[in-house]
Amino acid sequence: MFLWLLVFSVLGLRALGESPQFWNKTQAREVSEKLLDLLAGLSQLLHKNQKDVPTIVSRKEWGARSPTCSAPLTIPVSYVITEQLLGMDCQEQSICSERLRSLQSHSIYSKGWCDLAYNFLVGDDGRVYEGVGWNIQGMHTQGYNSNSLGIAFFGNKIGSSPSPSALSAAENLILHATQKGHLSPRYIQPLVLKEEICLAPHQSATHIKDCPNIITRSAWEARETYCPKMSLPAKYVIIIHTVGPPCNVSIDCQMYVRDLQSYLMDSENSCDIKYNFLVGEDGGVYEGVGWHIKGSHSNGYNDIALGIAFMGNFMERSPNSAALEAAQTLIQCAVLKGFLIPDYLLVGHRDVISTLSPGQALYDTIKSWPHFKH
Repeated sequence: MFLWLLVFSVLGLRALGESPQFWNKTQAREVSEKLLDLLAGLSQLLHKNQKDVPTIVSRKEWGARSPTCSAPLTIPVSYVITEQLLGMDCQEQSICSERLRSLQSHSIYSKGWCDLAYNFLVGDDGRVYEGVGWNIQGMHTQGYNSNSLGIAFFGNKIGSSPSPSALSAAENLILHATQKGHLSPRYIQPLVLKEEICLAPHQSATHIKDCPNIITRSAWEARETYCPKMSLPAKYVIIIHTVGPPCNVSIDCQMYVRDLQSYLMDSENSCDIKYNFLVGEDGGVYEGVGWHIKGSHSNGYNDIALGIAFMGNFMERSPNSAALEAAQTLIQCAVLKGFLIPDYLLVGHRDVISTLSPGQALYDTIKSWPHFKH
């Protein structure tokens, strides 16, 4: 059995009805040490005579745009997550390179990401193509990007397997990753997957990414308020930071939002919390006043703009990838649900009022997002 079939696959989880961002990491940690040792031993046994180093086509070789992603991977990573890109088959380097350039442009200009979503991609030509590489986080699986290698196979059609040379290249890449210290030798393999599960239709899971999981006002125990409604759909998205300390654990973020609401209402006489939504570095989106209520974040724009606030101070650093992904998915959701016009304008808080918000580092990040307007 190919080692690839043992890998933790994002499509396998989707096919089984479980979205990877909600998969409980504790489950993986609870797998017995003996089982993990056994899996690692099997991996080494399968490859003990295999010394092939994969042919990796560098970003420069396939004509990538200059890298802009900066969030580092936690080395060695503990997970390998695979995916198949349907309709993007390629049999030779020139075609694979062309596919990659198109995919990178789509990722940056349509998705609003800083680069490709994957660390590496594998073509049916048996070559491995460098995505964001060994040391930078991908954007393939929310909640796992900082501690996993995302590997995508160029796909052809539903139910078709990658070529033997592609599978061999992926095996060699994984082995090479463990030998060089990029991947833990005991990387998590919580599912032994059948090939057809790994190649489940990508389209079947599209709805998972349409909208983020929004932590509602009742979940963070908001106070009841009665504030003016706003006119929808909104025309602007305004990106803000709250300046206070960051939060990266859900319970802390909920307390943060609750305390912020109390402060604004009790000390500043605000009708409610000022923002439509808030984003934490736990990857959570927290409902502020929500879609239908007018915020109080930007005089002159409150009735035509959605105010999205990142919790923390982002003058010197940008929010982590989980927070950035969550905000971008929220914006996409707003368009899909009709709360935001398709040709909306995205601006920083400093573009509409006199403030340093959303912080220089975050402001520099959103300049590359779709619809940004200085």
